[in-house]
Amino acid sequence: MGMGFMDAALGLLKDIEVDAILGPQKSSEASFVIGLGDRANVPIISFSATSPSLHSISPYFVQTALNDAAQVRAIAAMVEYFHWNQAVIIYDNSDYGNGIVSYLSNALQDVNVRVSYKSVVPLTASDDFLLQELYKMKTMQTRVFVVHVSSSLCSNLFLKAKEAGMMAEGYAWIVTSGIMDLFFSLDSHVVDSMQGVLGVKPMIPRSRKLDSFDKRWKGKFLAENPYILQAEVSLYSLWAYDTLWALAMAAERVRFKEPASFETNSSVINSTDLFTIERSRSGPKILESMLGVTFQGLGGKFHLLEGILEPSAFQMLNVIGKWVKEVGIWTDSLGLLNGRNLNDTSSSNKTLRSIIFPGDSTVVPRGWEVPVSGKKLKVGVPVESGFKEFVEVKRDLESNALKVRGCYIDIFDAVMKALPYAVSYEYVPYEKSDGSSAGTYDELVHQVYLGNFDAAVGDITITSRRSQYVDFTMPYDAGGVTITVPIKHDDPNNKWIFLKPLSKELWLTAISLFILTGVVIWILEHRFNHAYRGPVAQHAGMIFYFPFMSLVFAHSEKIVTNLARLVVVVWMFVVLILSSTFTASLSARLTIQRLSPPVIDANELIQTGVYVGCQTGSFLIEYLQNLGFAQSKIRTYNKPELCEDALSKGSENGGIAALFSTRPFTNLFLSKYGDKYTTVGKIYPTDGFACAFPKGSLLVADVSRTLIQLMDSGRIFEIEGQWNMKSSAYSNGLDATSGLTRISLASFKVLFAITGSITATCLAIFVMKYLYNNIDFFKSIWSSRPTVWSKMVAICKNFDQRDPKSFRDKGEEGGDV
Repeated sequence: MGMGFMDAALGLLKDIEVDAILGPQKSSEASFVIGLGDRANVPIISFSATSPSLHSISPYFVQTALNDAAQVRAIAAMVEYFHWNQAVIIYDNSDYGNGIVSYLSNALQDVNVRVSYKSVVPLTASDDFLLQELYKMKTMQTRVFVVHVSSSLCSNLFLKAKEAGMMAEGYAWIVTSGIMDLFFSLDSHVVDSMQGVLGVKPMIPRSRKLDSFDKRWKGKFLAENPYILQAEVSLYSLWAYDTLWALAMAAERVRFKEPASFETNSSVINSTDLFTIERSRSGPKILESMLGVTFQGLGGKFHLLEGILEPSAFQMLNVIGKWVKEVGIWTDSLGLLNGRNLNDTSSSNKTLRSIIFPGDSTVVPRGWEVPVSGKKLKVGVPVESGFKEFVEVKRDLESNALKVRGCYIDIFDAVMKALPYAVSYEYVPYEKSDGSSAGTYDELVHQVYLGNFDAAVGDITITSRRSQYVDFTMPYDAGGVTITVPIKHDDPNNKWIFLKPLSKELWLTAISLFILTGVVIWILEHRFNHAYRGPVAQHAGMIFYFPFMSLVFAHSEKIVTNLARLVVVVWMFVVLILSSTFTASLSARLTIQRLSPPVIDANELIQTGVYVGCQTGSFLIEYLQNLGFAQSKIRTYNKPELCEDALSKGSENGGIAALFSTRPFTNLFLSKYGDKYTTVGKIYPTDGFACAFPKGSLLVADVSRTLIQLMDSGRIFEIEGQWNMKSSAYSNGLDATSGLTRISLASFKVLFAITGSITATCLAIFVMKYLYNNIDFFKSIWSSRPTVWSKMVAICKNFDQRDPKSFRDKGEEGGDV
């Protein structure tokens, strides 16, 4: 292959003693020649060896063609534009093919596209090998193929791809610039097999100079090859032309500065050691001069950056018929555009023009399909899912036939049926040989990660740990963890039940306020109202009688002073509130359920050290430990009946004080046992139930979208209704935050403060008015009485007298004692 070129290169260095070599043409020939040039300080200049790996071999190697790595971002942009998230890379096993793979893989990963498979094809691959490899890729999900092979291998590849049925609708093929540049040199049968193929190619700006060259070249080429109907100038021809110009310009610069620079001193190569070559004196100068050359060539701007041609824009091309159609361009700074007006950055210019895909389709391929190998998806289901309404696995003992049913099975069936394509699948219970469960839900999900199942369906909660191994679809049922506890009624025959509505502190405060109000009213009315006069027993009776009779608004005594009236009005308002609250609370206590034990949240359960329960194999075991429960305080049950039995026994008798469960489980549990149990406390947030698929599975997105459509249409709710899954977890009496508790003093602090303030103010006004009206009496008493006790007795006697202004009726005078 390249031995002729290598021998020629040795001859140039040995006999002619050149200072620069134009070539090699192929990347596979480059390594040896570059090594010679490095030893001899002779620049090796190639306009067609495009492998990125060659650049790092020697500083004396110059690529005047675009490096293959320059196009990978344009290809990645095209894949991203069509929202394809998975691709296969096909490349030949050569320096040309291997050199681009790592760059292309990184570019695709940068736009979140996963390389699902890399197909390495030998340069001498037979037709059978190509067909075998293509059929292998056909059984995979991915339908986007990026091809980077030589032109000869490209011809066989696409002919066999068409034979394998892989150039049909639903497939997408993208070829690199090396193939697209030589498109017009391909056989017509090959072109027919490439219909709908996309490709990239460096964009060459049109110019008069290029048009003139193109016309002259085509005329000469067609005259020498009359059997060829069509000819196009290749990029490599333009780069070769520009390279010669650049090399000539560099040589002229060196010659102008140092006329003797082309007189070489290279010695003859030693026949026993090919690498004993004296270094060229002019080679480094020519290389330095060439690196500084910049001009507008036939292939566009010629400018070398670190020994590589500066990247340009790329055309996005589409094979249609015998031609390629430009559907857009790509630049590193602006991304994809549908026209050559780089100044137009509007959104309308960011869309590619119409494209024809393989199969003569205008519909953008989805980029993946369910494998056509005939293999059914193995969908794992839990054997013990708590309620048979979720998932139920039955096996006929005689025929051993398996039947899987349940709400979530019906939902999964409905989703798969509604997909825009057919998917063959079967349910496989996660069980041991004896039919019992083979492990926890975490282990079931891990089987999907290991590849033993293609999916998992059931009451499987989305958790962060499980998400590390699989991808979940959108939840098809609500998340959240609730606490379920036993309930009971207060005994209506309890003789002390009437005391329970109010707390002890509230009872004592209310009674004290009753007495205080009676005393104040007696003080305010005693001097002015005959009903508050009489023997001592009568005074005491009035103090206790009036406030308590006001509870039923049955007092008949008149109030004659305005201050007392104000106190009575405020007191009647307090009595109204107190009596209404007491009545409502007592009625509720006699008719509404209350909790036993009266827990509010998990912290109270942890502090009291009681046992709690959850479903066997559930994520809740670890969840409860994270909340703070000791593992020894957690009991697990695999059936709702066992949960009910444990709750009925209680923590002290070998059962549990509370049951932690997911909301769907709680709904069904309370629909069966709602007369005995209820939920309390807050709902602890978790994600809902969902299907699990392997990481990167493209079914996840389609299943999620279809699930949303079925939810919007109401189909999911119909299925839930058929399985009685709609019952509310809180319809049995108490919601998650309510409960029957005694009314505390804090609830009446403001009301009592207002009442006390008004009562104290009225009493203070009365005392000040009394002192003012009897100031002379107090002065005489204070100066005439020798002891404090005698003074107090005199004041009490004075206060006990009737107010003369209030008792002017003679009929009332005899009533005073």
